[in-house]
Amino acid sequence: MATTSEYQVTGMSCGHCEVAVRGEVGRLPGVEQVDVSAATGKLVVRSAAVLDDAAVVAAVDEAGYEAERVA
Repeated sequence: MATTSEYQVTGMSCGHCEVAVRGEVGRLPGVEQVDVSAATGKLVVRSAAVLDDAAVVAAVDEAGYEAERVA
């Protein structure tokens, strides 16, 4: 059963930022789709199973940005 999680990312300003976040989050086990927008700061992750929010936040941090889960 696929799940969708939404996060707010701060610090992104361009397409390169989106590519960096998409690449890091996309490497997480179980991730099927990553949609990210520098304009809105929105990150939506679709995964095969429930993701560990800390793992997503850490992946975004690895890309050089900050994220937090949106309710």
